[in-house]
Amino acid sequence: MKRKRFTEEQIIGVLREHEAGAKAGDLARKHGVSEATLYNWKAKYGGMDVSDAKRLKALEDENAKLKKLLADQMLEASALRELLSKKW
Repeated sequence: MKRKRFTEEQIIGVLREHEAGAKAGDLARKHGVSEATLYNWKAKYGGMDVSDAKRLKALEDENAKLKKLLADQMLEASALRELLSKKW
């Protein structure tokens, strides 16, 4: 998995610079990212505070764990159904 170079605090700082009037191309060059990355960040983190971004990250992590648990349970239930459907 690709390692993230920027924390949520740094991303929001860059977006605040953009909101203050800095051009996207200049910010992209300054921080070493593409303009597309800036616009993706804006779509995801636009209008958030640092605490909101941290909460979003925590919710995303929890959601991933829950999805994994659900997949495991569904796999186990499927295996049990298959085992019970066999005639002895």
